[in-house]
Amino acid sequence: MYKRVRLKDTVRVPPEELGEVSPELVKKLLQDKLEGRMDEEVGSVVSVTNVHDIGEGTVLPNRPGVYYEADFDAVTFDPQMQEVVDGTVVEVVEFGAFVGIGPVDGLLHVSQISDEYLAYDGENQQLSSNESARALGVEDAVRARIVTKSIDERNPRDSKIGLTAKQPGIGKHGWLKDDHETQEATPGE
Repeated sequence: MYKRVRLKDTVRVPPEELGEVSPELVKKLLQDKLEGRMDEEVGSVVSVTNVHDIGEGTVLPNRPGVYYEADFDAVTFDPQMQEVVDGTVVEVVEFGAFVGIGPVDGLLHVSQISDEYLAYDGENQQLSSNESARALGVEDAVRARIVTKSIDERNPRDSKIGLTAKQPGIGKHGWLKDDHETQEATPGE
């Protein structure tokens, strides 16, 4: 999920900064350019942590500034298919719950939360069951598995991650604890 990777990229140093081209300046420019950007190969760049090498500058015709190729370390978030993740419910809607997993949100569709029918309660921002009195609401901790992933590099906020919580050992943390306690109370089953 989170990875430390070594990357190369080109960064533009504006004319007013050319007198002080340093690893600190290049790091700041790389952070402004890359942090929050989604890439199919490395995932979402969370942080540029260290600049190792700054190449020779290149001047391009009719473009102010100098372009430098930099070699640097970054922390990325790259969700993998079938990976089990922990997150927090950030929004509940009629069709499911959005779960914050790192710098992105995944959708836990209502059909992928429980085998029980879950009704939407807009007033309390939760999905609740009439069968077991279980409810899933904002700020609830959830464990889910990534089942679909569609990364939009141009607009990372439009990237889509689909989640499921319909298998043993995943779901709302409180439900998992209740299930574990029930299992311990009924030995031999």
